[in-house]
Amino acid sequence: MFINVMILGIAFQLILNLSRPAVPLFASTLGASTLDIGMLTACYAFLPMFFSISAGKIADRFGDRLPVLAGMTGLGISMALPWCFPSLWALYVSQLITGFSSIFIAISLQNALGHAAPEDRRNDYYGWFSTANSLGAFLGPVTAGYLISHLSYPAVFAAAFAVFLCAFAFAWKLSSGKPAAAGTKTGLKDSISLLTLPALRRALIGNALALYSREIFAAYFPLYAVSKGISVTEIGWILSIQGLSMVLVRLFMPWLQRKYSNDGILIGSIVASGAAFLFISFTVNPLWLGVWSVLMGLGLGCGQPISMSVAYQSSPAFRTGEVLGLRLFINRVSQFTAPLLFGVIGASLGLITVFYASSFFLLGGTLLIKPPRKE
Repeated sequence: MFINVMILGIAFQLILNLSRPAVPLFASTLGASTLDIGMLTACYAFLPMFFSISAGKIADRFGDRLPVLAGMTGLGISMALPWCFPSLWALYVSQLITGFSSIFIAISLQNALGHAAPEDRRNDYYGWFSTANSLGAFLGPVTAGYLISHLSYPAVFAAAFAVFLCAFAFAWKLSSGKPAAAGTKTGLKDSISLLTLPALRRALIGNALALYSREIFAAYFPLYAVSKGISVTEIGWILSIQGLSMVLVRLFMPWLQRKYSNDGILIGSIVASGAAFLFISFTVNPLWLGVWSVLMGLGLGCGQPISMSVAYQSSPAFRTGEVLGLRLFINRVSQFTAPLLFGVIGASLGLITVFYASSFFLLGGTLLIKPPRKE
């Protein structure tokens, strides 16, 4: 189970991060405006806002294997569309399907890992899973950069489809996990009420802030870098070393967790991301842009495994998938609204203002997850 989940995590993130830098650049060559790029990026998070919690309940009710198989199938279709039909409409449809499919994969893989992990090693298991995801996030953009430079944009999606074909075999062998008892039913109000748990609420909000910053960076940084004369290959490396830094910081997570609280690490991760956005706006040197990309990756690498572990451990019995779905729902709300908001800002005031505004929102967002003084 552990090895299967690790391989699927790498493949899942590799597919996403192959396509992620290609989408805004490809759309730009097809005549998309800054606002169009924002809408295209928001498409990824649109359907998950409505179905994330339901996807978690499906994992609780039917086990983890079926949702992963369905999600992988949808992901393969979404990569095939821009490959076969290189057009703006295909990119929109592809992003909608990608977002919808990804919720089943992400929730069920996290749920399967939580079921398989011994209670005293759950933090370690989620740490390794985040490392596997980061490895895919490292390999994807740099591979996409070379494919775009030497072949074409559709070639990126063809490569992502090839990864899907390999990953599907591992998804087929995945165990179903522990389905919930028949008759266990909860409504949306019951799911939202879980946010009354203070530790869970702070973890979910903190992760959403950090994750949306990565989406904004992946969507608008390639456009900013191209406008400053930076090559697509260099852009791919800058995005990839962010994924590598997310891997490396995991080596220090046990030390950080002994020295600082989960809330302290989450706040630090958001401050790092906010500072990175601010510093990016002051330089066009590829080396320094890589440094700020690494700083953002270090922050993201700290926050994600903590939020997954806290979400699982705070879950009532047989509702772990539901809680992980709630986590993904909050993530996708931020990932949907932020690109639209910053797309309007960028179209009205210039692309550089996206980075200023993102820094302001992230640094201000630390107030939402600051624990009470008594804690």
